Amino acid sequence: MAMTMNSQISDLIARWKDDPHSTYSTWFLWTERLKNFRSIRRGIAEVVRDIEAGSFGNAYRGSSLETVVASVAEQRQIFKGAEHAFLWKPKLRIPDIYEHRENQRAFARLLHSCNCCDSVDGIIQAINDIDALNIKGLGPAVANLLYFIHPTLVPPFNTAIVNGYNALTGSKVKLGRWDHYLTMRQGIIALNAEHRQLLSNDLGAVAGLLFDIGSGRYTAPPIDGNAEAERIWRQDLAWVREETAAQQKAIASAEGNDQTHTQVQGSLRDIGMALGFSVWIAANDRNRPHGNGVLGDGCLAMLPDGLAGQPGADSIRLIDVVWLEPGSGKVVAAFEVEHTTSIYSGIVRLLDLAYGSGLDSCDALFLVAPDGRENDVRQQIRRPAFSKIGKLNFRYLPYGELRAQQDAIIRFGSGLKPILSISRMLNINGSLA
Repeated sequence: MAMTMNSQISDLIARWKDDPHSTYSTWFLWTERLKNFRSIRRGIAEVVRDIEAGSFGNAYRGSSLETVVASVAEQRQIFKGAEHAFLWKPKLRIPDIYEHRENQRAFARLLHSCNCCDSVDGIIQAINDIDALNIKGLGPAVANLLYFIHPTLVPPFNTAIVNGYNALTGSKVKLGRWDHYLTMRQGIIALNAEHRQLLSNDLGAVAGLLFDIGSGRYTAPPIDGNAEAERIWRQDLAWVREETAAQQKAIASAEGNDQTHTQVQGSLRDIGMALGFSVWIAANDRNRPHGNGVLGDGCLAMLPDGLAGQPGADSIRLIDVVWLEPGSGKVVAAFEVEHTTSIYSGIVRLLDLAYGSGLDSCDALFLVAPDGRENDVRQQIRRPAFSKIGKLNFRYLPYGELRAQQDAIIRFGSGLKPILSISRMLNINGSLA
């Protein structure tokens, strides 16, 4: 019986991984997924600092917590509802971490403890400590933050994941209880270990499987061993369900978005080279096909020693495009292309570069985005987490201007002046100069 069930689950996982519309294909293998881990971790650290300094405030809106949870929620469908658990419900006065100072400090201790420890015992102790306080409305949804700190130790948590776990295992895990979450965590780790060759050390993969089961995309195999039930389940597994036109359109759009992102990187690469600069392409993008070759053709293979050795170098390696002076390795300009992804994450990577390499007085940090995302750029730069970047002259470079002026800049341009002239300075209040 156990072998039959394991075989059924293996068949389910294999079919799920081959499905182009599963969370495995659309989220877990998404090229931008891992780029956001560092920015979310930095956001969590900012929440802790604000609480410890007494500057967190008494509301979710406008807080550093809103900024980091919004970044989590942008991690596609599995985290789409992440914000709901942290929104202030005034009639219920939950979650009680905005008006209750001691609860707020306890929340900060949980985040800080998990951010600083590398052992599962330390994480569980921190969870048990917060659970013992019975803070109203502060439950296992916090695991969605902890996952980005320890993806191999802490699985994400939401209604669909719980429903998927219960359907697959016959358990009765309840929402909102830390003890139930910890029990589910043990079961998820055991399930992941049993099927490790098909899944990943990163618990996001198995969580994605449970999410797709719990949201109804896949049916869990029958637990009772009934032959007719198994036949029906395998029939359902064979075709899953007919994809809707909306799903097909969404995937096609996502593929187009990735291609557009690559095209913009290629334009910035070509302009930088034409202006006489050395060019760095994000380490995880350099082998992407572009034109008759790949994005990294003609670009630096390694960061200059001065950048590679500074704090935040891992983040700097993921900046979409960097222009440098040949020979000296001095950074001239850095570009984050934000087609559909989190503008917040791009800002954080540029900050890692700026604070580590002394660019705080240069007009060299560019957020490159579609013309229609101008308002998104303006809103993100106003976030409380970025209140201290007034000396950094961030600039917004719209796609339209880049496309319209690319050929002219390549033919007649010199230095940074052409790219500065088609971009707009971002003031600290978020307005565009």
